[in-house]
Amino acid sequence: LAAGADHRPGADAVSAPAFPGRLLGVDYGLRVLGLAVSDPTGLIARPLDLLRRTSKTEDFAYIAQIIAEQQAVGAVVGLPLSPPEVTGYTQADRVRLWASRLAAAIPVPVYLWDERYSSQDAAELLDATGQEQPDRIDAFAAAVILQSFLEARREGLPWPEPVAPADESD
Repeated sequence: LAAGADHRPGADAVSAPAFPGRLLGVDYGLRVLGLAVSDPTGLIARPLDLLRRTSKTEDFAYIAQIIAEQQAVGAVVGLPLSPPEVTGYTQADRVRLWASRLAAAIPVPVYLWDERYSSQDAAELLDATGQEQPDRIDAFAAAVILQSFLEARREGLPWPEPVAPADESD
């Protein structure tokens, strides 16, 4: 893909809308995935669901079903960024691999987005609004990640390049 190219879904259309449509947000976890969804205009993200992971096949099928139900045009996966001094296989490496496998399994582009402090921000947001904190805040963390992605688009930051789908034949 060319540097500086517009990678938004529908960006190659003659009259692309200001925002392409709903996005699905994903807070990756080893046992649970938090899911969130945006409104079609890209203004606000809201928590959607928790997915207790079972198998890659079942998890991806469920995500594909949610994408179809919500008519989502893309998925945003939270990426935990590691400090440069951290070496070896990191959680970020695990998320990148999972996101590439997800990209191969669903019909919409997958984007990675910085998730630093998303769980902390979600807990603080729940406290600030007086809401009782649920046992799992993963869906709220997914909403924080997705909201950050949406705000960056509104601030004029370019869309990141989509994750390349994994080639599972290797």
